Amino acid sequence: MSMSTYARRFGLVAVSGTIYVGAVYLGLQLYGGGTKCKEITSGDEVKSYVNDPQRTATFQKIAYSYDDEIQKDELVMGINLLRRALLYFHARGDVLEVGAGTGRNIGYYPSRSTISKIVLSDSSDKMLLRAKEKLLRMSDSERERYEVLVADAAKLKKFPDNSFDTVVDTFGLCSFDDPVAVLKELQRVCKPDGKILLLEHGRSKSYAGLSGYLDKHAERHAKNWGCVWNRDIDDIVRSAGLTIEKADTWHFGTTYYIVSKPSK
Repeated sequence: MSMSTYARRFGLVAVSGTIYVGAVYLGLQLYGGGTKCKEITSGDEVKSYVNDPQRTATFQKIAYSYDDEIQKDELVMGINLLRRALLYFHARGDVLEVGAGTGRNIGYYPSRSTISKIVLSDSSDKMLLRAKEKLLRMSDSERERYEVLVADAAKLKKFPDNSFDTVVDTFGLCSFDDPVAVLKELQRVCKPDGKILLLEHGRSKSYAGLSGYLDKHAERHAKNWGCVWNRDIDDIVRSAGLTIEKADTWHFGTTYYIVSKPSK
């Protein structure tokens, strides 16, 4: 697909995503006002929901409904295009994906000529079973470059330093016990000239009202989804010491698209 085609599609992402998030936010404010939710401004108080064993238990529970629950929202918001662009333009060589879950990035990775190996890792074996089901629908030649691994993203003991050309995390920083520790571990296993690719959601720096909504409902969302959706992604990335090469935000600043490299 040509660069111009991607550019046109990204224009649609900006329009449809912004309209969609605005409509959802307004609707929830109007019709969800009666819900009693504890306001949480930092995400610290809901951290217990993403600490193991609670986090893994949550993902084990929702594994078989997860794709159905989020498919429509991701499609309308253009998340699939962001996934595709991040991997198509920036993933190369041997790839490790942490927090791979049900394998929602499967099919978005470039061809074998660009990527030779892809390791999909997650702490939930049931989520990875769904990923394996997707791999079974691939051709043998395409499937053989994938490996599935149950692993803690903060303790990737199986891999020595400088193992991968590209390390990927999409919508995982919200769900790790210690996201800074995870990013430091990703730097360890990434080659010095490699890339660390992030697609995340977090609090908006531009729209205080939207971040206020995320804060208000953070506890309930973390309990149901194992995700602290109001974390400060910029602060996490900065604290981990990543070197940023490209950073954009979408959906009123709540979706972060980051291309970085390890600070070695």
